[in-house]
Amino acid sequence: MAVAMFSAAYGLLNSVDLSDHIESVKIDYNADMLEITAMGMTEHRFLSGLKDWSIEVVFFQDYASGSVDATLHALVGAAAWAFEFRPSTAAVGVTNPKWTGSSVLEGHQPLSGSVGIIQKVTSKLRAATALTRATA
Repeated sequence: MAVAMFSAAYGLLNSVDLSDHIESVKIDYNADMLEITAMGMTEHRFLSGLKDWSIEVVFFQDYASGSVDATLHALVGAAAWAFEFRPSTAAVGVTNPKWTGSSVLEGHQPLSGSVGIIQKVTSKLRAATALTRATA
């Protein structure tokens, strides 16, 4: 059994590589469950419905040009834009798949924190296209 350690995620948002600012990333990929239980059945029955995904990323804030704040601020309310996430910055392959698609940015927290604490930004990407997984 191969166990993966998460230590160097790759994150490309709207052609900007923000990998070195990612603290954590979580991809949620789901399908609606449509109940088709009819009278007389003794168990619930379901069909898979529409799929949905979202990605939550926590970044260490950086106000430099071309970094976290400049990139994310411009994407709020913008048309859909491309992204790519991988478990590692290594080349895409069977043990390092990539997830791609187009998304919209639900919101951006340009300023958040308290005295003596590293500033972090939590961003949520929402589906604008299908989520694609590839190993090549």
